[in-house]
Amino acid sequence: MKPVEAPRVAELTPRAIVAELDRYIIGQPEAKRAVAIALRNRWRRQQVPAPLRDEIYPKNIIMIGPTGVGKTEIARRLARLVQAPFVKVEATKFTEVGYVGRDVESMIRDLTEIGVNMVKAEERERVRESAHEHAERRLLELLLPDPPAVARGEAARVGDALPADGASVEPSRERLRGLLREGKLADREVEIEAQERTLPVFENFSQAGMEEMVVNISDMFGGAFPRRTKRRRVKIPEALQLLEDEEASKLIDGDQVVKEAIARVENAGLVFVDEIDKVAARQGGGGGGPDVSREGVQRDLLPVVEGSTVSTKYGPVRTDHILFIASGAFTVAKPSDLIPELQGRFPIRVELKALTEADFVRILTEPKNALCMQYVALLAAEQVELVFQPDAVAEVARIAAEVNRSLENIGARRLHTVIEKLLEELSFAAPEVGPQRVLITGAYVRERLEQVLAREDLSRFIL
Repeated sequence: MKPVEAPRVAELTPRAIVAELDRYIIGQPEAKRAVAIALRNRWRRQQVPAPLRDEIYPKNIIMIGPTGVGKTEIARRLARLVQAPFVKVEATKFTEVGYVGRDVESMIRDLTEIGVNMVKAEERERVRESAHEHAERRLLELLLPDPPAVARGEAARVGDALPADGASVEPSRERLRGLLREGKLADREVEIEAQERTLPVFENFSQAGMEEMVVNISDMFGGAFPRRTKRRRVKIPEALQLLEDEEASKLIDGDQVVKEAIARVENAGLVFVDEIDKVAARQGGGGGGPDVSREGVQRDLLPVVEGSTVSTKYGPVRTDHILFIASGAFTVAKPSDLIPELQGRFPIRVELKALTEADFVRILTEPKNALCMQYVALLAAEQVELVFQPDAVAEVARIAAEVNRSLENIGARRLHTVIEKLLEELSFAAPEVGPQRVLITGAYVRERLEQVLAREDLSRFIL
């Protein structure tokens, strides 16, 4: 069977991928081109005949650059763009086998769980209409039950005109259906039997490096914990949603969902390993203390990246064709400080440049989710119309760049700090001052922030 590919990859050329990323991320053209080519190569691999297709492996990427320049956002937007299973992990969270902590294979188990949930959500959407109809029927039967069979039998013996099989309630149910769809029954309550199934005790082991034990326990005892039902009295809209979820579960083939999810994870999965530089052995460093398991983490990471089979609760998952993107600032360590075998598994290296003041101006105004637009939307909820003048945007960008130069350079994240401080008073008073139109000018920005900037001790802790 031909492997499953991410739904949208076929339509996306490298140029189209870069154009989509440009809508959310400013600058970094080299990194965008690298991930666009890597993504397109996955689709190209699917077009290759089977014997050779299995021999073509993804070219994993290391993104090198300071914090706040868009490394994580590029990977996240890429996965969202192609609707592929995506997981972001911190390399520092893993420990070498034998130490307390999470083992590196847990990232593949997390990715598989995300893949299953993604396919399940798609299947639920596909059967939503049928599930809604079945749930609506069940709800109407709860609101207006069929006449008891005994009553129908008595009526038949005395020659009463009551029709068999509860047909007489159908016209009333149809009237109720109309009221239900019009929302006129939203305040009524109904008693339903909701399914529940929990294994709370076993889930507590998962953060202690015992994921495999959780998998085995769930498999062993899954049949010993049948689904129990609990009678609940809820509002009709909530009852309809609960019943719809139950009906959707009945209409979905669980085995097929798992099969498709595993195929999608194996062929379209994307793992973003952040802070990879923190597990690199520093030159001249000792072999003890907190560095004791750094090289061990790299050795454990190596088989997962180069291709191995990881056991999950849904079955074995091969990692040969999962795309890994690693990132790190590499301010102390260098990529060459990684073990040679791991370096070889990340053949593409892209350096992301530090953001400039001009980049900050664009970040504040150009992206689809631009920072200024976010704050305008937030305060609009309080009937406060916020208007950023061009000189105000330029001033915010100047201050952010200046603070980054004088203190620690945290990239675009500094803009969040500056704007939060700028709008702190307005955000606090917004419920009392709306409706109102507030104009943010360059003078307004300087008035609010110059005093903080003037005192280095204050700016160090506030900005």
